[in-house]
Amino acid sequence: MKEITDKLNTDHHYYGEFGKQFLSNSDIGDLLTNPKNFKSNNEPTSAMLIGSYFHTAMLEPEKLGTFQIVDASTRNTNIYKDAKVQSGKDLLLLRGEADETDKLVATMKSNFTMYEEIYKEGNRFEVPVVKEIFGTMWKGKADIVSDDCLIDIKTTSSIADFRRSAYKYNYDSQCWLYQEFFEKPMKFFVIDKTSGMLGIFEPSEEFLLNGRAKVIAAIEVYQKFFGPDAYEDINNFILEEEL
Repeated sequence: MKEITDKLNTDHHYYGEFGKQFLSNSDIGDLLTNPKNFKSNNEPTSAMLIGSYFHTAMLEPEKLGTFQIVDASTRNTNIYKDAKVQSGKDLLLLRGEADETDKLVATMKSNFTMYEEIYKEGNRFEVPVVKEIFGTMWKGKADIVSDDCLIDIKTTSSIADFRRSAYKYNYDSQCWLYQEFFEKPMKFFVIDKTSGMLGIFEPSEEFLLNGRAKVIAAIEVYQKFFGPDAYEDINNFILEEEL
């Protein structure tokens, strides 16, 4: 198992073909709502790129060189399109996006409580793990592993709506999975991208149970359409929900 996690330490393997043999929390949305999109190589959205830049700047600033900052106003400009073709990189941010994200990083780091907890001596960053959950193999990568807890850092478009967003974006299943992976409680450190407001959110029992239910439901879909003993054609999938 150590050999696997050592390999998953490298982003190329974690997000590449090697890592795709494992389920992850990022698969749950597709499995539950659009399994035809499962494990597809979709181009990252601007929100995903900004989130990735924020995490890198907070936890692994030595890797910021993997991003290219483009002096363009939008992604529709020829400057941006030419830069993408010439660089061959997927991690391109607009200058304005990078500048605004740098301000968020500075805001979170300037908060004494968050800074002390994030950078406490002995903390480990971006820690990969693999574990069997209900008969299927899952991977994860914790932002921050402390002696007594896990910390996940998030950006949000509205911290007032973060509780609702946490369910929408499957942070509940992430929280349940990661507590299973590391056998430690998890909490979220959140910053509002618009106002810079900071928040600390800890999971309720209801939140965790909802996450567990999502994991079980996702595994059922995976086994039905993609598992080694799959028994249904993915083209027969129909989304069925109770209103």
